[in-house]
Amino acid sequence: MSDFVQPAQMNESKQALDRLRNNMRRTIRGKDDVVDQVLICLVAGGHLLIEDLPGVGKTTLAYSLARSMDSAFSRIQFTSDLLPSDVTGVAIYDETIKEFVFKKGPVFANIVLADEINRATPKTQSALLEVMDRARVTVDGEAHAVGTPFMVFATQNPVDYEGTFPLPESQMDRFLMRLRMGYPEAADEMEILRSTRGGYDAIALNPVLTRSEVLGLQALVPQVFVEDSVLEFVLRIVGATRTESEFRAGVSVRGGLALRTAAQARALVLGRDFVLPDDVTELVAPVFAHRLALARQTSDALEERRAVTAALKRIVGSLPAPK
Repeated sequence: MSDFVQPAQMNESKQALDRLRNNMRRTIRGKDDVVDQVLICLVAGGHLLIEDLPGVGKTTLAYSLARSMDSAFSRIQFTSDLLPSDVTGVAIYDETIKEFVFKKGPVFANIVLADEINRATPKTQSALLEVMDRARVTVDGEAHAVGTPFMVFATQNPVDYEGTFPLPESQMDRFLMRLRMGYPEAADEMEILRSTRGGYDAIALNPVLTRSEVLGLQALVPQVFVEDSVLEFVLRIVGATRTESEFRAGVSVRGGLALRTAAQARALVLGRDFVLPDDVTELVAPVFAHRLALARQTSDALEERRAVTAALKRIVGSLPAPK
């Protein structure tokens, strides 16, 4: 680990995160826990997958985050006829200079909304693999870096919906977290019905964070202190997934690192410079559930998600947390 977070840095990060949180809550009503999870994923430098029914505010959530930052936003509507070059860009021959010129695709932005990502074919889905892992796109052997910060905010419909293609395990592993929004409470939905807002383009939010401030928050995450006993707790959870008979395979090394980083990010978002066991237990399901599959065959995706989450809850409950 690098140097610890200094008190002045903690104060600045708290003020920045409070501004971002409060700004997003102006359009995302009644989902404070979801907003905090998005902030955790952002400061951890990870990518987010939201799986839920259409029309519950997934696109609005992504747009509210992008509008709250001084960042470039891009939305890609994934469909079955979308090509990889429609995502990454393509080299086009320019007659005036007699050479190929790379035309950047919509993935070259700070916040990229991959809307209904599982409606595209696996070939097109794979176009995101390199950029989500290395923040760059390679076309014709030449690498092109995307902007920083960089976050893919993907939404997908339930995988048993008609016209969807399940994301491969390698793609799922690129996402730091997977969340569900769910329906709002009745009082919050009444406020939404009273509003005159149209589509997400009509969202009137001013940026409250610069790109350099976001990068500064991300740079603080590795400095959040994690005691060895908490790291051992993470390791025990990872090991338990590898011996759990319900799972086809356990969590990878990348998954364990993701849980540690997410726990550090949660501590920072909640105003602490050290990780508590609760930071780990609260994030086990969002970080691990999409990385695991049942050993038994099932055609019901909802049933599988519930079974995986229940198994993870049982594992965490059976392991003593460090004091």
